[in-house]
Amino acid sequence: MTTTPTALDEQAARFDVDDALAPFRDRFLLPDGAVYLDGNSLGALPAAVPRALSDVVTRQWGTDLIRSWESNGWWTAPLRVGDTIGRLLGAAPGQTVAGDSTSVQLFTALSAATALRPGRRLLVTDPGHFPTDRYLAQAVAGRQGLEARGVPPTDLASFLASEGDRVAVVSYSPVDFRTGELHDMRALTEAAHRAGALVVWDLCHAAGTLPLHLDTLGVDFAVGCGYKFLNGGPGAPAYLYVARRHHKALETPLPGWTGHADPFGMGRDYTPAPGVARARIGTPPVLSLLALEAALTVFDDVDLAQVRAKSLSLTGFFLDCAAELLAPLGFESVTPADPARRGSHVALRHPHARGLTRALGDHGVIIDMRAPDLLRFGVNALYTTHRELLTAAHRLRTIVEQAAYEEVPT
Repeated sequence: MTTTPTALDEQAARFDVDDALAPFRDRFLLPDGAVYLDGNSLGALPAAVPRALSDVVTRQWGTDLIRSWESNGWWTAPLRVGDTIGRLLGAAPGQTVAGDSTSVQLFTALSAATALRPGRRLLVTDPGHFPTDRYLAQAVAGRQGLEARGVPPTDLASFLASEGDRVAVVSYSPVDFRTGELHDMRALTEAAHRAGALVVWDLCHAAGTLPLHLDTLGVDFAVGCGYKFLNGGPGAPAYLYVARRHHKALETPLPGWTGHADPFGMGRDYTPAPGVARARIGTPPVLSLLALEAALTVFDDVDLAQVRAKSLSLTGFFLDCAAELLAPLGFESVTPADPARRGSHVALRHPHARGLTRALGDHGVIIDMRAPDLLRFGVNALYTTHRELLTAAHRLRTIVEQAAYEEVPT
């Protein structure tokens, strides 16, 4: 634990000088004069994206027009981009498809997974899950005559010991979207499999921040968005991973024409395409999909083990900053200090979180909050520096000391 602001300054400088990932910061177009710590909601703009989008709009769409479905690879983009994301997930090619929203992909995964376990009546999800995950678990359960049961990850093993033979699917996220707590994917996946259940993982707050090893862990299904740590832009397409062993029996709830075995045959009846291609639904959102593809080039030659190591250094350092500079002013960290239990953001509790978040933005530090009282500080190891985190802590301290914020109701 560092003990003085001077020590924190020295530590930040030392970390940033020794940062092997520092050159990758140049792959982003970061806002001048701002400290951006909200990449866990919307990733910063990769430098490759404006150039790629300009080409897509002016040449591919403007000149080549409909021929671009073939000549510029528009048609194959969902599977091509899916495989690129798959490499970040520890997934072999042919198991990941990109396109549609996270909600659509999650609905597909939950519906398909429960269909693979007929006769089992429980769909287990985290009661602290992101709202969409909870809503969709309830919706899928209702449509299939199942019961959605909320079980915290810490209680899953004991719950399965008593009711495991009734559980069809377990749906969790590796990282708590509020607190940044990291759950043990291996242990939870193995516990579900021992009970005969399948697992659906929501990777929105995990992909791009640490090695995931989906194939090695035996994960069944996974989904995630493209706009957080994958930096694909607002509303970027999501992705769906389906383990190859489930492909032949995979029945998707939304059988769209692009998931047909012969999509241009316009057949009367639906025949699913082979493999994960059957999870394609409608015409892909080409502009946003190709923006995401360009954004993913920031991971070229990047070692995710290094990303994880730097992420832990950043969050650990900020926890030190918070303990030294902010705890005396009433801030409480709710993010685990144990590196093995920490994702890529730190959450601090304060009763005036909303007003403080706004005030920080006015002072050039962009973060977000989760009601009622959590300030979230997200780090992206490819562009966040230790100096920026120290700056954020200093500015927050000054705002509180000067009472330079509104007490906004939550």
